[in-house]
Amino acid sequence: MRSLIIIRHAKSSWDFSGIKDFDRPLNERGHRDAPVMAGRLIKRNISIDAFVSSTANRALTTATYFAEAYGLGESEIVKVPALYHAQVTAFNEVVSQLNNDWKTVALFSHNPGITEFVNNLTPTQIDNMPTCGVFAVTAEVNSWQQFNNSAKTFWFFDYPKAV
Repeated sequence: MRSLIIIRHAKSSWDFSGIKDFDRPLNERGHRDAPVMAGRLIKRNISIDAFVSSTANRALTTATYFAEAYGLGESEIVKVPALYHAQVTAFNEVVSQLNNDWKTVALFSHNPGITEFVNNLTPTQIDNMPTCGVFAVTAEVNSWQQFNNSAKTFWFFDYPKAV
């Protein structure tokens, strides 16, 4: 079995007018939500074998909060440039190339592609993947190469509630 936990980056800041989209940092809410959501995965007793992230600042920072909650550092996150503004085909390609030693993977990326991707996995649909939202699925397959063409089961969906 393979489990894929798809996570949209936490809330980012638009306060820096001269900064490229790729380099935008998290805002205060993003820095608050990411550790909370990571803690929710730990409370579910989910063991994660790998953290795979877009290389954009806001996604990588979010992934770092999750990795740190699991006792890992930023250097242990697998960085995949193709996950920045990825479309469904790019997500599928990244997933098919995951290491087969990993049974459960947390994957961090961006909208609008991440919403399209999760809506292509199971009959469970969402209108919009919220910032720091977590959408998880499982598949009864022996390899990540089989994942894209297999039936997937919706596992859970969670997101930070507005305060």
